Amino acid sequence: MSDRKINFHIQKSSLRRFYNYGRQLIEQDDIDAVLEVLKSDRLTQGPYIEKFEEALGRKFGAKYVCAVSSGTAALHLTGLALGWKKGDIVITSPITFLASANCILYSGATPDFVDIDKDYYTIDVNKLEEKIKDYNNKNKKIKAVVGVDFAGQPCDWKALRYLADKYEFQLVNDNCHALGAKYYGSEKYALKYADVICHSYHPVKHITTGEGGAVLTDNNKITEKVKILRTHGNVKDFSLFTLHSSLEQGSWYYEMQYLGFNYRITDFQCALGISQLKKLDRFVEKRRTIAKFYDHEFNNDIRFIIPNVKKNCKHSYHLYPLQINFDKLSNNVSLWRGIKGENFSRNNQIKVEFFKKLSKVGINCQVHYIPVHLQPYYRKNYGFKNGDFPIAEKFYEREISIPIYPSLSNKDLKYIANTIKSLLS
Repeated sequence: MSDRKINFHIQKSSLRRFYNYGRQLIEQDDIDAVLEVLKSDRLTQGPYIEKFEEALGRKFGAKYVCAVSSGTAALHLTGLALGWKKGDIVITSPITFLASANCILYSGATPDFVDIDKDYYTIDVNKLEEKIKDYNNKNKKIKAVVGVDFAGQPCDWKALRYLADKYEFQLVNDNCHALGAKYYGSEKYALKYADVICHSYHPVKHITTGEGGAVLTDNNKITEKVKILRTHGNVKDFSLFTLHSSLEQGSWYYEMQYLGFNYRITDFQCALGISQLKKLDRFVEKRRTIAKFYDHEFNNDIRFIIPNVKKNCKHSYHLYPLQINFDKLSNNVSLWRGIKGENFSRNNQIKVEFFKKLSKVGINCQVHYIPVHLQPYYRKNYGFKNGDFPIAEKFYEREISIPIYPSLSNKDLKYIANTIKSLLS
């Protein structure tokens, strides 16, 4: 593309809105729902929290739900409620947000990773079983596995459940990317296979409460502990007191029985969540329509690898992870003229320049994710290094998350797709 054409795109983009990789869609009924609570007497610890929890339970088939302040809080409290502790080994995917792994650290357990499936980007169940066997040969047992439904693609949950039963480990579904996804025809699949599922309602997710999350399970004991931990570890139920009976204390009395946290969510957030949850199916269908458009635009072009969808699954497309075959691009393309180097270093520099070009024309992509094991903290404290999980590392080298959210129009999508292709021409 000539400099003149690029300048034209820049000038044209100044007339357009900025395209982020993801964003919320707030409508008037959402605003009205929040305003109703803001005008009420209870902004927090009121009735809308329980209403939201009940709505989530109905939608996703969970007997018990505890809404919390974020998806990270949900993961943290899940690990504590499941009893993870020092000496326990918990495995997850390296291609995920930090919270999926950090929740293991918060409980004092030891994190480890298993590489991703090259076609679907979720944890590779065959490599997982190999790792479990390696640990067993060293007389070590896996405590739990956190499966991540990356980008909205469900893991191979049947296989994970089989392994969990065979090797007796706990199974957690980090479902933060996959609200509205279907597995064997059901959007209530998660608790059919996992012991606990965790949600996030951050603004770039399928529905939002601003910040927020939830722990969903069919195990009442887990929910009871999560609810205590989300409020400083305090207990107000007389039947659970350990020091005094209800006859000995007044209505103000409470006991701190665990070291807990302030992970509460507000009533006005939950009012927004209730309103947004009613629209989840519509939002997900729009995301699937956008993904279908992108599939058509980028398939059959050797420069790109589009995300596959597993049989018996319906992807919910929190992200559209497009991979770029930087190795197949001409060395003479003006985008990276003058860049030297080989393999990852060269390709990473090309990617940096490509992102700069996209930003100038109003398209803000993102990368999901830097493999967790390559972060300095994990390298320093657990000895992970480059090459440990090569498929995840290659995926990171190639992946860009391009804009996908319900308010994008066909005109927007054509502009985004055409610009990406033009800047790589």
